[in-house]
Amino acid sequence: MQKRTLGGSDLEVSAIGLGCMGLSYGYGPATDRGDAIKLIRAAVDRGVTFFDTAEAYGPGLNEEVVGEALEPFKGEVVIATKFGFRDGKPANGLDSRPERIRQVADAALSRLRVETIDLFYQHRVDPAVPIEDVAGTVRDLIAAGKVRHFGLSEAGADTIRRAHAVQPVAALQNEYSLWWREPEKEILPLLDELGIGFVPFAPLGKGFLTGKLDASTSFAKDDFRSTVPRFQPEALKANQALVELVTSIAADKGATPAQIALAWLLAQKPWIVPIPGTTKLHRLEENLGGATVKLTTADLARIAEALSGFKAEGDRYPASHQRFVNR
Repeated sequence: MQKRTLGGSDLEVSAIGLGCMGLSYGYGPATDRGDAIKLIRAAVDRGVTFFDTAEAYGPGLNEEVVGEALEPFKGEVVIATKFGFRDGKPANGLDSRPERIRQVADAALSRLRVETIDLFYQHRVDPAVPIEDVAGTVRDLIAAGKVRHFGLSEAGADTIRRAHAVQPVAALQNEYSLWWREPEKEILPLLDELGIGFVPFAPLGKGFLTGKLDASTSFAKDDFRSTVPRFQPEALKANQALVELVTSIAADKGATPAQIALAWLLAQKPWIVPIPGTTKLHRLEENLGGATVKLTTADLARIAEALSGFKAEGDRYPASHQRFVNR
């Protein structure tokens, strides 16, 4: 597996990481703990060194599973986790008070079975707490040896700049994919300027870019996509043109649509590290294969031309969640 460095930090990680959320949160019932541990360790065996979790994925459960799975590989892997929700539950709202950040850090250290958190993200920007106070608290945790690097998630340009002035931000985790290219307007140029790495979540469009979903797809009530406008039948039908493009390029390259979507992200900047998630070994192997797909200048130009005439149908979050993003 190729390695990449996140911006100007010393965080060197595999070119593709593993998003662990879906093993216990968001897409239905949690994966059996033993099976989840096997999947994470299979990722290590295949060269993955970057694993993403959060207090809110469970809450706490996902960190415990990741911690148990990766305990034999201390010093060999990078684990990122997050703070920012009251009681670790998104439904309870935001909470990035300094005392809460410190509590989450201590709990995460225990659940992850590590002495230091490699990358500690603010999960969502809390308008009730100045970002300078958040960055300052993480700076203190770094000084105390509890955290190595500070990250932000779903943050806007002004927030990133203000936080970075207090404590350098090593990585930003926002959504970015062929299906959601908003970061290209302001975020990518800013990260380039400040030397911040970019970790796109939902790089496969929450499954859409795999080509396995269409207007007839139904989602269980405990699958969060059932509430997302972009995953309603009309939107799925309208957005199929993008899947057809990716599928066509995949056929030409002897790859899968998911691999093309990941290869496209890797081709955008050398400091971009996508973190696709999965619960299945064959999907893990497929995703990691995206790092070996080389898109030519002509391939990228073809994609860019097609994207210039494409507008995604449907919001990426339900109205109740819009308040959490891009502050």
